[in-house]
Amino acid sequence: MFEREIALIGEEDFLKIQTKKVLVFGLGGVGGYVCEMLVRSGIKEIGICDFDIITNSNKNRQIIALDSTIGKNKVVVMKERLKDINDNLIIHEYNFKITEDNINKIPNDYDYFIDAVDDVSAKIAIIRYAYANNIRIISSMGTGNKLDPTKFKISKINQTKVCPLAKVMRYKLKELNISDLMVLYSEELPIKTSNRVISSISFVPSIAGILIARYVILDIINKN
Repeated sequence: MFEREIALIGEEDFLKIQTKKVLVFGLGGVGGYVCEMLVRSGIKEIGICDFDIITNSNKNRQIIALDSTIGKNKVVVMKERLKDINDNLIIHEYNFKITEDNINKIPNDYDYFIDAVDDVSAKIAIIRYAYANNIRIISSMGTGNKLDPTKFKISKINQTKVCPLAKVMRYKLKELNISDLMVLYSEELPIKTSNRVISSISFVPSIAGILIARYVILDIINKN
């Protein structure tokens, strides 16, 4: 299934991708697309972590959200989808909400973490664990209340601006002396709505996920 990719990047770089073990935290609008792109790019061993179930409101932006999957566990549905793409895939399932108290349940033998969760305390736990175990990591900042995916950028956390979540994370990470975390963030001003929940549209978190997957794959083959 990878003939066209190998023609593009070469056998040597493709084998680098095949040897890496990657874990995606959060299987929502961003994380779902990260998983899809990583597996279609040749990642052979992947961990997926989420505690949530699929709801009707997820259908506007989440790749695993369908009428047929509503009410099902995200980890279970994502595993089925990824195995349907590549049946030789090795998948590790973590069906719980990440906290400081349980992050140690995650094995420390991963090459890469992708943080696509919404909860700040969970993000901090994931980042601290990655740094403590020398695991490469990229973290997604906010993608809600936005319409322009061309405003996404990937940079170190201390270079971010505009994004409200990035501002909070800069403050939290400064206390941990972490300033070089790679993040995806948007320089689009959040759109104010009357809705109390964070608003979203299909083509924004999906593009964020694709950009993160691109960054990880190119980082693995040293082409960033």
